[in-house]
Amino acid sequence: MMDFYGKEMSMPTLILASGSPRRRDLLREAGLDPEIIPPAVVEFGAGDFPPHELCLRNAELKAGEILKVHPDEFVIASDTVVALDGSVYGKPESLEEAAGNLRHFSGRVHQVMTGVVIFHGQDSLRFVEMSEVKFRDLSEEVIRKYLAKVSVLDKAGGYAIQSHGDWIVEEIKGDYQNIVGLPVAKVLASLVQMGFPVPEAK
Repeated sequence: MMDFYGKEMSMPTLILASGSPRRRDLLREAGLDPEIIPPAVVEFGAGDFPPHELCLRNAELKAGEILKVHPDEFVIASDTVVALDGSVYGKPESLEEAAGNLRHFSGRVHQVMTGVVIFHGQDSLRFVEMSEVKFRDLSEEVIRKYLAKVSVLDKAGGYAIQSHGDWIVEEIKGDYQNIVGLPVAKVLASLVQMGFPVPEAK
């Protein structure tokens, strides 16, 4: 990166406050190479706040923890929740719980919300992106087949749209990448707004 006088400038550091390989890969596919630092925090639970507020609060919690150690860097954190009828479906603790989630989602529309927080020094930017997912009518056979094929215990709601999503999902409205775990287009626009040099799309 060059400055106004054509001199080489050092690239600012972007820290992803997450251990999620999906979020890491989404940013790398967009041309960014973030430093990965998973925060050691106890996140708020499903009943602590409404879904849209819960994901934003947890994102703030993660980013704030990393900001304490890296106050001058760009720090990005996010949190994704799956909600149906106002109830939050987190990461299932067992395949039985995951199967129950899929039964609840069967034939219905649920929301996927990702809260994103970006800090840089005293500057900050926050937003929540929401997508809607309509599930197919799922038979017990499809549920068993899906859970046998896809690792779901580390995923909000107990499913992964990027892994055999066509078996269970009929339609989506909104940002597909948001359902995977990070609304990349809006993240890139937010980084530009905050002065981070985002690579140009090829």
